[in-house]
Amino acid sequence: MTSIADIRKSYERAELNEEASHADPLTQFDQWLTEAIASEVPEPNAMTLATVGCDLRPSTRVVLIKGYDAQGIVWYTNFSSRKGQELAANPFAALQFHWVELERVVRIEGVVEKVSDAEADAYFHSRPLDSRIGAWASPQSEVISGRGVLVANAAKYAAQFMLNPPRPPHWGGYRLKPDNWQFWQGRKSRLHDRLRYRLEGEGQWVRERLAP
Repeated sequence: MTSIADIRKSYERAELNEEASHADPLTQFDQWLTEAIASEVPEPNAMTLATVGCDLRPSTRVVLIKGYDAQGIVWYTNFSSRKGQELAANPFAALQFHWVELERVVRIEGVVEKVSDAEADAYFHSRPLDSRIGAWASPQSEVISGRGVLVANAAKYAAQFMLNPPRPPHWGGYRLKPDNWQFWQGRKSRLHDRLRYRLEGEGQWVRERLAP
């Protein structure tokens, strides 16, 4: 049996230095995400979301980025879920993208707020019908007796709403407003490149290299 302690990889695809990186972290992120999409890595839009509730226990789950701009990073979910309850108790979170094939990681930290109702409505109505029904059918994070509960709920709400389900009151979007970004590029001999951008003042980013 192979020991997992013996699994190793040499990172040699690219480099990340201060001269070639962008002064604005959002521009750097846009470049890397665009390259991940163009490279056809599996689910380049998947990101790990980390939150901490009032019990101080951290938890993570994978969500999908649905928008980003100077205001922040946006995703959508059930407000009543565990992550929703944790964000209600402690509105700070961290995100991480890991594009394995490109040997790159992006980490983002900041405060989280809900997107506007108008923004959430617009995105909800752009989703496929099955996904809109699913937002009603799944009591996310609650214990259920079996998959039949979800199937029955989906049938119930499909019959009730037909082709026009409204956005559920318990479903909507969050926006993380970054105050800290980290960009990690794998390098040979574990001497990885790691650049951090930290916010100092309104729109003022300090870029600095961290030891890997």
